[in-house]
Amino acid sequence: MTEAKHKSNITTFEAFKSRNYRLYFLGQSISLMGTWMQKTAVSWVVYSLTHSKFMLGLSLFATMFPAFIFSFVGGATADRHNRYRVLLITQVASMVQAVLLTLIVFSKHYSVWTILALSFVLGIINAFDVPARQSLINELIEDKKYLGNAIALNSSMVNLSRLIGPAIAGFILEKFGDVFCFGLNAVSFIAVITSLLMMRLPKTEVQRHKKNILQDIKNGWSYLRNEKQLRFIIFMLGLISLFVLPFSTLMPVYAKDIFKGNASTFGVIDSMIGLGALSGAMFLASLKPGANLRKVLGINTLIFGAGLILFSYMHHYPTALACAVLTGFGMMSQVTITNTIVQTTADPAMRGRMISFYAMAFFGMQPLGGLIVGSVSQWIGVPNTVLAQGCIAILIGILHIRFLQKNKFSIKRKTVQQMLQPTEEAPAS
Repeated sequence: MTEAKHKSNITTFEAFKSRNYRLYFLGQSISLMGTWMQKTAVSWVVYSLTHSKFMLGLSLFATMFPAFIFSFVGGATADRHNRYRVLLITQVASMVQAVLLTLIVFSKHYSVWTILALSFVLGIINAFDVPARQSLINELIEDKKYLGNAIALNSSMVNLSRLIGPAIAGFILEKFGDVFCFGLNAVSFIAVITSLLMMRLPKTEVQRHKKNILQDIKNGWSYLRNEKQLRFIIFMLGLISLFVLPFSTLMPVYAKDIFKGNASTFGVIDSMIGLGALSGAMFLASLKPGANLRKVLGINTLIFGAGLILFSYMHHYPTALACAVLTGFGMMSQVTITNTIVQTTADPAMRGRMISFYAMAFFGMQPLGGLIVGSVSQWIGVPNTVLAQGCIAILIGILHIRFLQKNKFSIKRKTVQQMLQPTEEAPAS
């Protein structure tokens, strides 16, 4: 029993045998913590300045929509240039953005529009950062058979930072103020930039692609229209991203107005959602090869909706936190399983473009949904809005199950690690 557990632990951390990946993991872990701290602080400051649910949605829009618009350009840049250099440039640019945000807040002479403008700039940086960062992992692993393990560890890092970062941010916002929180994020970039500079990567010749990108996108769209299963799964993710996932923009309202709390309350709620997401990732990793992922997705979407419905009118804080964990658990499956199904069912020649459509459904719809949710909550109230989002998730879960019954198929996973590949729902460092 002990020997089996020992072998399991060795397998779990095999990717750390690569020196470059160890450096990458350490630097990104610290930087991502700072990123989640800044994200939490921005939401809190925006709501404190405006007391507007719509502005919370607009802050999400400002950060995510530019990444959606420029994602194809960012992906092409990562393919046509040295990814290591692209990533180093985006990390330095992100650090400059964080320093500017810290200085502006420190000066006390700023408006919410200044913060939103800097969030927009970060969104543009993320459009180039995410493709370079994700594709670079392959170059950091010396033994390619451990690539899947590296992706799994990377996903765990993203979810763990989402769990810890907001809680730390809430404490710092309450005890030391927003300037300190933004400043720590700026300092955190020293870790990731230093780790990148310490890497020893072999020289690689980047192949420059001369194909017409617009024609490639058109061909990918035609392929998607003819693939019923992929079309359905991506369309459902688009609906979830548009109407349900933006529930997170309303969490400051629950912390401040419903639970009569402070920044720490907000950080704890956000962390409980992260704890649920981390638990969801571990659950998905424990599934046996050959598990019917579409069935799991349908059931977990129902769990997602149930968590939101229970949370919507819950005034007992500890019970509300339990509902937040349940919500995060169900939420995790939306992006993770969809990503896995897309990668394991799409034709290899079309896989990149299908992932682009997947990213469009996830990144593009959420900021639009944030604006919708913010506006609707002003009209019908925050609890009613979250309740409606839960009902929509239940409906989408039912549609998943009905589609599964009408189309008898099951998808076998290639590896557990493929399921854990992170989406850059995660914010860029």
